[in-house]
Amino acid sequence: MSDPRTTSSARTTNQTPGGAAGAVPAAGAAGTHESGVEEFGYRQELKRSLSFTDLLVYGLVFMVPIAPFGIFGSVFQGSGGMVALAYATGGLAMAFTAASYSQMSRAFPMAGSVYTYAGRGIAQPFGFIAGWMILLDYVLIPALLYLIAAIAMNSIVPAVPVWVWLVGFVVLNTVVNYLGIEFTARVNKIMLIAELVVLAVFLVVGIVALASGEGRGFDFSPIYDSDTFSLGLVFGAVSIAVLSFLGFDGISTLAEENRESARSIGKAMIAALALAGTLFIVQTWVAALLVPDPDTLIAEGDAAGTAFYDAAAVAGGAWLSTLTAVATAVAWGFANSLVAQAATSRLLFAMARDRQLPGFLRKVHPTRRVPVNATLLVAAVSLVLGLYMTSRDDYGVPTLSTLVNFGALTAFLLLHVSVVVHFVVRLRSRNWWLHLVVPVVGFVILFYVIVNAQLAAQTVGLVWAVVGLVLMAVLVATGRRPEIRAEESL
Repeated sequence: MSDPRTTSSARTTNQTPGGAAGAVPAAGAAGTHESGVEEFGYRQELKRSLSFTDLLVYGLVFMVPIAPFGIFGSVFQGSGGMVALAYATGGLAMAFTAASYSQMSRAFPMAGSVYTYAGRGIAQPFGFIAGWMILLDYVLIPALLYLIAAIAMNSIVPAVPVWVWLVGFVVLNTVVNYLGIEFTARVNKIMLIAELVVLAVFLVVGIVALASGEGRGFDFSPIYDSDTFSLGLVFGAVSIAVLSFLGFDGISTLAEENRESARSIGKAMIAALALAGTLFIVQTWVAALLVPDPDTLIAEGDAAGTAFYDAAAVAGGAWLSTLTAVATAVAWGFANSLVAQAATSRLLFAMARDRQLPGFLRKVHPTRRVPVNATLLVAAVSLVLGLYMTSRDDYGVPTLSTLVNFGALTAFLLLHVSVVVHFVVRLRSRNWWLHLVVPVVGFVILFYVIVNAQLAAQTVGLVWAVVGLVLMAVLVATGRRPEIRAEESL
């Protein structure tokens, strides 16, 4: 028997005074309803202390303004040198997704991200599958970030093994996240400023170098090269480049710690995506023009992961190469993985609260008011997986990258579907642009990216999805069917 507060999928959304099902008044049908988690049958356990600025900074740090530094070579090779175009296309794809997130975050201002939105916007089982698929992203991405950072630091200080750097990053971030979301937010601001300073130095030195005749000089080949352009080529590279954009969606996991209007969540996601996307395009354009041997990079790839640092060396010499390498290590291993660990712990907390994961993950620290057990579990998984990957020749970075992207993009597909079902089908919204055109276009773009992803990512991603379906069947068979509580105050 399920909990008496559990309702059928037809009643998992709240009832408006007029009787129409949904999370927003039928008259508005635009996701403008403001409510707390109590209205959805939960207690407010997490601390509401984050402002719009905190959310924006969190999203920017999660995406990492200098994210292309670490995967530049892979995207350059995959796009045939049109790396800036790959990032521009990825930004466009994510813009549609951010718009859908904005609508659903206002309708359902709770932790859980796409797990909550698909579960309440479509039906309970879809929420579980969406949460399961994005777990492939959220659980793996901290390990990936720690690994890339540890490799970068080892290249700078070879005397210290990769595994030592990895352990140090995991311990440091776990302590910061344990101290509370406010402390995490303060650290985020400091890290964001540092990353922007490094990026500004690179852009200034790089542009001056290009103007002085270094590299290939200014041209539009990183945006469009008629000799190599094809949609399949570009979208194949986008499947890698979107790794840099993943993180704006993490803002939605902080919905129960946002002290301002629910609209702040959507606004912060869109603003963070726009700012980060602009920075990605500019820095990859400059770096692509400085690559010392573009033909070799396209033909042989960037196994060592140093393509961006090599471009920086062309512009400013060894000091700029070292600066960008150290910045990448700190940004990925500390700043980015810090917020990734926080976001993942909130998703685990939300799923455990709905009985979809073991109950111990819903424990909240009594004074710091953070999901403490979920935070520690993320740290443990990242540590074990990261240490295992250090034993591989390529450290498993390419494999982890594609798996992270596949999990996120698949969950985003369900997000777009939830917008259409919730607003157009259920609430009969006539806002065709936001509630039909945007999610449909976003769905089509992401689907095309997934189709052009690496076969290994598709295979493992589908296996992960099948495991999720089996697990859901077991939950239902054992009386632990997806449980999403209905509102108690309306």
